[in-house]
Amino acid sequence: MRTAASSSYNSFQTSLQHTDKYADFLIGYTFSRSFDNASAEQDLTNVLNPALSRGLSNFDVTHVFVASYTVPLPFDGYLPKKGLVHEAIGGWQVSGITTFATGLPITLSENDDQSLTGTGADLPNYNPKGGKLILNKNPRLGLPYFNPALFSPEALGTFGNSQRRFFHGPGLNNTDLALLKTFGFTETAKLEFRAEAFNVFNHAQFGPTPGVNNIGKPSSGSINNLVPGGFGYINSANDPRIMQIALKLLF
Repeated sequence: MRTAASSSYNSFQTSLQHTDKYADFLIGYTFSRSFDNASAEQDLTNVLNPALSRGLSNFDVTHVFVASYTVPLPFDGYLPKKGLVHEAIGGWQVSGITTFATGLPITLSENDDQSLTGTGADLPNYNPKGGKLILNKNPRLGLPYFNPALFSPEALGTFGNSQRRFFHGPGLNNTDLALLKTFGFTETAKLEFRAEAFNVFNHAQFGPTPGVNNIGKPSSGSINNLVPGGFGYINSANDPRIMQIALKLLF
């Protein structure tokens, strides 16, 4: 019997919070690294030497900056203290969450069992001296995100020398906003109105599609790093801007 699982996590975390009548906000930043030799059941570990499967965890995010805030709109000071105008225009707030983060790691694999072990833990060979690793951070250009020429199929009877995960995909730049107001009918009954926009600036949040990080042979029979739009390419994205309106009765 021996211990095969291995993981480690280290981080620096800081936050700043402020509350007053003009604004409430909470800002947090985390710098972290997480390593393991299997992050989930889908991560098949090298049975001969589990240490060779060690790399970035599939949830590793190096930098995360998150700001949440609520700001009352500056109408109340210019309105009558009571009346229809005050009820219609006063009391509105804007709240939101803004996130900037490093992308998730890209998982490399090879599906042709060149190792002859039947474990599914094969990895490609990696040549770090062959050129720049990250080629293009704008997938709209139709160019590979990382350099597929640096990777090649492993030799028969061997495991590839690449780590499963050692670099990250495109990062996150997202803001969600809400415009809200609570209307009071009685002392106990209130109606909350919310207009919400997720990814309000409609930034494209790109990410790798499962399968395009596999250097093995696709159904066509050719090596995947020779297929345009295959190995090395980013060809998926999270949801675009989504807007919704909600009413909530509180009693």
